[in-house]
Amino acid sequence: MVEPGRFFSAVLNATGDAVILTDRSGVIRQVNPAFHKLTGFAPGTLVGRNARELFGEVNDDGFCDELWSDATETRHYQSVRSKHSDGRAQVHALSMTPIRDENGGASDFLAVILSDSFQTDAAGGDVRRVGHDPLTGLPDRNLLADRVEQNILNAKRANKSIALLVMGLDRFTVINDALGYAAGDQLLKEVAERLGKVIRSSDTAARLDGDKFAVMTPISAIDDSVIVAEKVLHAVKKVFHIKGEEVFITFSIGISIFPTDGEDFNDLLKDGLSAMQFAKASGGAEYRFFASEMNAKARNRLDLEKRIRAALVNDEFVLFYQPKMDVATNKVKGAEALIRWIDPKHGMIGPGEFIPVAEECGLIVDIGTWCLRQACFQTKAWQDAGYAPIRMSVNVSAHQFKAKDLVDKVKKALDDSGLEAKWLELEITESMLMNDVEAAIARMQAVRDLGCGLSIDDFGTGYSSLSYLSRFPITTLKIDRAFIKDVQENQNTKEIARAIIGLSRGLNLEVVAEGAELLEHVEFLKDNGCDIIQGFFFSKPLPAKDFEAKLYRPQ
Repeated sequence: MVEPGRFFSAVLNATGDAVILTDRSGVIRQVNPAFHKLTGFAPGTLVGRNARELFGEVNDDGFCDELWSDATETRHYQSVRSKHSDGRAQVHALSMTPIRDENGGASDFLAVILSDSFQTDAAGGDVRRVGHDPLTGLPDRNLLADRVEQNILNAKRANKSIALLVMGLDRFTVINDALGYAAGDQLLKEVAERLGKVIRSSDTAARLDGDKFAVMTPISAIDDSVIVAEKVLHAVKKVFHIKGEEVFITFSIGISIFPTDGEDFNDLLKDGLSAMQFAKASGGAEYRFFASEMNAKARNRLDLEKRIRAALVNDEFVLFYQPKMDVATNKVKGAEALIRWIDPKHGMIGPGEFIPVAEECGLIVDIGTWCLRQACFQTKAWQDAGYAPIRMSVNVSAHQFKAKDLVDKVKKALDDSGLEAKWLELEITESMLMNDVEAAIARMQAVRDLGCGLSIDDFGTGYSSLSYLSRFPITTLKIDRAFIKDVQENQNTKEIARAIIGLSRGLNLEVVAEGAELLEHVEFLKDNGCDIIQGFFFSKPLPAKDFEAKLYRPQ
């Protein structure tokens, strides 16, 4: 039978991970070959020396005191630097385990450094700290998880609580789109710096991913977490100066509490994310505590996403078509293609319910491509059946419009369906044009070069400048329904509608008014020179078969 001491030494010598055994004060008792290879120190030169010589000089003040304290549980994924024999600093992922004596106390410590975790400082360069986010320098998700679990153990012993604040920046994509990704990265760095200044030494601020951060804080009462949340909200509300621009940003914060909301990191994170989403849905720039019903809604949201994915595969989406009427001839001159979802179990689902989810989970581009192709094929089918040609309008989402292959997909839809480009019009909103005007103009011109029409939808509700409008290669302006619904009684909206009609004529653009529901709406628009009208007065959106009945065949 192998003696325990010899067995232990054999295991140390065989493992590829670097291992040292120290006493409670850090004096090295035993070192395996992998540790000598890692640090460059010759065998026999480390035993009896204090490990602080290897770790103390190249880590933060107090690091060794914390690492070799009376820990009673294993510490995983601790980020640590060590000194190589040639003076270089190396970065590792270290696990520290106490070895207990007969009384249950920690007499020795076994430190294991993962063999594939270390990186060496480059001359004059920065080194990525294992367990830390490379962009902001904050602890990453793994290191946060370790610290949360350690604090949970401490909280259980002391009968206390901890709070996990999960934070997401509001409208961060707007910053990326307007100023570029480099500016977005700089903003994230500065947010991280501000977080570091407002938290306590006992707290941990971390970057989870993207624009999401988290703060773990031990608390004695719920109000303690509120104080931290309010400090964070106040810190990020102050103006940032990014690339010469003043940038204002806010946080939405979800707060989950141990042990009330969860017993481990994963549960606390899940609940915090749910609460954060509720804070965002409420307008952002606030904090919300987790409530159990949030999980139910989060599950419903996840279920809806899965069903949307299945709907694409199972061909559950359909297009309805709303006529655009030529008031001079009272005939259908065009149509707007509008998506509907006929779920086998839940019936008809309106776009207002599933489109926002599709945008969040990245499915909106696939759905938009399906709509584009379906509308082209249907329009060509009506032409082949002998009906007078109409122009088909298809809505394009912001994600679609920014995609590099937008023009290729439009061209392919036209080629595959055989539809002439002049019978297709893409509808875009004015707000999606303003983040990068030059790029938007180039993309719009590429669509126009195909021969397709371009319509600005909901005109008057965004923030485009008239000077830009004259540069946009568009064919149509569409008056938003907000300026139509009360023209019979509101002088202000009446004048705005007149101005848009006049502007369109001055720019030689077709003008379409949507939302006409009353005879008074139609008469006002006709009297003021709007030739194309869309709305419930003429027809609601219809399935293809019912819409076809409104088309006419030339004699």
